[in-house]
Amino acid sequence: MIVEKQLISKITWRLMPFLGVLYLIAYIDRQNVSFAKLDMVGALGMSEYAYGLGASLFFVGYFLFEVPSNLLLDKFGASRWFARILVSWGAVTMALAYTQNATMFYILRFLLGACEAGFFPGVLYLLTLWYPSAYRGTMVGLFMIFSAIANALGAPLGGVLLDLDGLYGIAGWQWVFIATGIPAVIAGVVTLFYLADRPDDAPFLSHAEKTWLKDRLAKENAGMEESSGDGFKALINPRVLLMSLCYIGFPLAAYGLSYWLPTIVKGFGVSNTTNGLLNIIPWVLVAIALYAVPAAADRAASKTPYIVIPALVGAICLVLSAIVPNHTVQFLFLCMAAAGIFAGQPVFWSLPSRFLRGAGAAAGLAAINSVGNLGGFIAQNVVPWIKDTTGSTIAPMFFLAFCLTLAAVLVLIVGQILGPPATSHDSKVIV
Repeated sequence: MIVEKQLISKITWRLMPFLGVLYLIAYIDRQNVSFAKLDMVGALGMSEYAYGLGASLFFVGYFLFEVPSNLLLDKFGASRWFARILVSWGAVTMALAYTQNATMFYILRFLLGACEAGFFPGVLYLLTLWYPSAYRGTMVGLFMIFSAIANALGAPLGGVLLDLDGLYGIAGWQWVFIATGIPAVIAGVVTLFYLADRPDDAPFLSHAEKTWLKDRLAKENAGMEESSGDGFKALINPRVLLMSLCYIGFPLAAYGLSYWLPTIVKGFGVSNTTNGLLNIIPWVLVAIALYAVPAAADRAASKTPYIVIPALVGAICLVLSAIVPNHTVQFLFLCMAAAGIFAGQPVFWSLPSRFLRGAGAAAGLAAINSVGNLGGFIAQNVVPWIKDTTGSTIAPMFFLAFCLTLAAVLVLIVGQILGPPATSHDSKVIV
C-alpha cells in the first residue's frame, strides 16, 4: 500500500532542500549587486542611473533566453540543464569582480541574465512532473522561502564582504562577486549527479510509487486542452499572455524594494555591516509569510484572495513607509511590505497548472516568468530616476505601491477567467 502523504513527504525531503539551496545561491548572485553598488558606483565613476541601467540589463537577457532555456530543459533534462545554468552564471558572477567600466558592467549583467534564464520556471516545471496539482502551491512556497533566506544571508554577507576592502589588494565590492560566484560553480557539478530528471529516473522511489504518481498526474493532465502540449502554442495562449501581464507588478515591486532597501537603510546613517544585519529582518518576515499563506491557500476553495490580499497589504505598507517621517517606523512598514509582496506569489504560480501541461507548461511558465520579470528591468530604471528627480530615497515606494495594486486588480480578473480550482487533496491510502 502507498500512503499519499508519506510519498509526497519522501519526494519533498529529497527534492526541495536541494532545489532550495540552488535558489538561495541564485538569489544571492542576483542580488549581490545591490550591496556591491554601495562602493562600486564610486570606484568606477558610475552615476546612479548608469548603475540602475546595468543592473536592469540582467532582466533583458533573462527575458530573451527564458523560454528557449525552458524548452531545452524539457529536452535535455533538469540535471544536465540546471548544471549548465549554475556553472555559467557562477563564472559570469566572478567575472563581474573585474569590471573596469560601465560598458563592461552592462555586458556582464546581460550575460548573467542570459545564463540564469530558465532556472526559476524550470523548477516550476519540474514540480509539475513530481507533484499532483494540490501540493504545488505549498511546494513553490517552500522553494521561495530560500529566496528570503538568501536575502537574509546575503545582506550581512554583503556588508561583511564590503568591509574586507583591501584584503589581498582586492576591493570590497570585488569580494562580493568573487565569494558569491564560486558556490554556483560547485553546486552545478553536484546537480549533475544528484538531481533526478523525472520520477521514472528516481532511484529513491519504488516501482509502485512511480506507477501511482504517473497515473495520478496522467489523470490530472487528461482534462487539459490538447494545444498546451505544444510548447510554442502555449506562448500565444490568451491566458498565458494575461498572466504574464498581471505578474509584472510582483517582480517590479519585489526587485524595486530588495535592490533599493540597502540604499534606504544606508540613508539612516548606519555602517555597511549594520546595514546588512538590519536587512535580515524583512526577509525573516517574508520567509514566514511564504510558508503560512500558500499553506492556507492549499486548504481554501478560492486561491485568489491569498494572492490579492497580501499584495494590497504590501502596497499600503509601501505608501505608509513613504509618508511617515520616523526612520524606525519607515523600516517596519518596509518589512511588512516585503512580506506582502512575496506572500502570494507561490499561490499565483499554482494557477498556470490548471491549463498547462508537458512542453506547454515548460514554455508557458517560462513566458509568464520572463515577461513578468521585465518588472525588474522597469524597477531598476524607474526607481533611480525617481530618486534622482526627487532627491528622496523613499519616494520610489509610491511607484512600487501603484504597480503592486494594479497587479492585484489583474489577478482578480485572471481568477474569474480561470474559475475554481480542482478539489484539494486529502490524506488517503492508495492500494
